[in-house]
Amino acid sequence: MKKVDFENLVLFENEDYLVINKPPYLSSLDDRHEAQNILDLAKAHTPDAQLCHRLDKETSGCLVIAKNPAAYRHLAMQFECRKVNKVYHAVVEGIKEFSDELVDRNLLANNKGIAKVSKDGKPAQTVFNTLKTYYAHTLVECKPITGRLHQIRVHLAYLKSPICGDILYGGNHLYLSSIKRRFNLKKETEELPIMQRVSLHAYSIGFEGIDGVEIAVNAPYPKDFKVLVNQLEKTS
Repeated sequence: MKKVDFENLVLFENEDYLVINKPPYLSSLDDRHEAQNILDLAKAHTPDAQLCHRLDKETSGCLVIAKNPAAYRHLAMQFECRKVNKVYHAVVEGIKEFSDELVDRNLLANNKGIAKVSKDGKPAQTVFNTLKTYYAHTLVECKPITGRLHQIRVHLAYLKSPICGDILYGGNHLYLSSIKRRFNLKKETEELPIMQRVSLHAYSIGFEGIDGVEIAVNAPYPKDFKVLVNQLEKTS
């Protein structure tokens, strides 16, 4: 990955917090396989920076960074009390009509970082709403109440609505040839998926600042997610 300009990622900044639009494929924390990660980039910007939560490496979107210990503690309490409003957008397989669909299923993660629904797991709740249906896919709004590993991905798989590109949890890659009529692939070339990662984006986040004023930030779709949705629009 080319060198990331941290300043270009910033969506919101005050004296206590930064909210950035995390690019896909960039780790939140130190990754020995990568030359850069969000925490190091944030510390170069603000030495006392701490990540208030994490996003999977492939997931793009809103990520909050505290600029001082008091700000970190203030938001940590809100996460603990489930007062942080997080909204994700996902493209899932099938035509789904979700209306405040609550999935309340415990999740258990193994030592390989794979989660599953299990009564022995930790409580996990997510609310789903349909934003738009297409020919054979749906754009879904996901509101996690808890914050378990791969929670949205596993809960959508539980609803038999795996996320496009989420091979780990039963999803398939989406190819242009499957949705575009008269699609011609050049000879001797291999078709690549429209989006080569899990189709999940942290669209917005809302929380209370230290001064008691509500902070609400939306993150625009990154290029690959935008291309995917635009292609699906042509099938709706």
